[in-house]
Amino acid sequence: MVKTRLTEHTGVEFPIICGAMYPCSNPELLAAASEGGGIAIIQPVSLTMVHGYDKPDTKEGLRVAIQHIRTMTDKPLGFNALIEKGSDKYIQRMSDWIDIALEEGIRFFVTSLGKPDWVCERVHEKGGFVYHDVTNRFHAEKGIQCGVDGLICVNDRAGGHLGEMSMEEMYSDLADLGVPLICAGGIGSEIELNQALEMGYDGVQMGTRFIATDECTTPEDYKDAIILAKEEDITWTTKLTGVPIAVISTDGKNKHNNWLIRSLLKGRFKHRVRVLITGISFWRMRAFAKGKKKSSKDLWSAGKSVETVNSVESATVIMRRLGESLENNTSLH
Repeated sequence: MVKTRLTEHTGVEFPIICGAMYPCSNPELLAAASEGGGIAIIQPVSLTMVHGYDKPDTKEGLRVAIQHIRTMTDKPLGFNALIEKGSDKYIQRMSDWIDIALEEGIRFFVTSLGKPDWVCERVHEKGGFVYHDVTNRFHAEKGIQCGVDGLICVNDRAGGHLGEMSMEEMYSDLADLGVPLICAGGIGSEIELNQALEMGYDGVQMGTRFIATDECTTPEDYKDAIILAKEEDITWTTKLTGVPIAVISTDGKNKHNNWLIRSLLKGRFKHRVRVLITGISFWRMRAFAKGKKKSSKDLWSAGKSVETVNSVESATVIMRRLGESLENNTSLH
């Protein structure tokens, strides 16, 4: 078996993370990915606001969702805490969700945006680990100062919010920091997975590959678009959250916000503007995920790993095949 610091921190068989995805992280997908030997990351907004676990409220609804996932797998699960500044109400909700996750036995957390010191303190008290999403050395050092145990290195091939550096550049820039580095972006098959581990990464995070799976409940036209897309079909838009998000292109062009929004995003109220933009996109994506919105091509987020995604399969089968390719790689032993 291939042992890395990620497998030690999570207790999983393979150093592979099925990343948190809004709105795609439904319970069946999470269970299937973790059952395959990697670790799936719970996205609480997806579960409570898209997949129906909002009763009796979004706080206890998350507990119900986690317990439902536990009926399908007893393997380790992780939790995504998006902690960007903005609404005090949202931060309190995320704080409550983190407590619920800890109470339900989750000990691996991935923080996104924001300052993760308070998450680290709470998780470390329970013997858990926190990895932080970063796109450059500045934020990596800030995360380490806050106490994170590892870094999710989001590169320029990622889906969702993407970075500016290649996987090679990120590893070279961050390897001396002494914490586990996880390659996030461009991993769609055994080839890229093994390249990342051979380079020195402690694991990978994958998203796009797990959308095109039997267990993911996203609309079939989204899955078909991933299978048909090539690397050159991936562009980006700032219209969903105010910062670049990788999407499958409909016309080959990147999409910018208008001049007014761009100006506001540079001002003192940039966090509030981003919350507003994201909120609007949230409801559009929610309608799309529930099948209430048909015109949704501008919401098809995906990374450049689409190049190696050619079929819809079970997430368990995919995870197992990926992990076994590492076991068969003699240079990793």
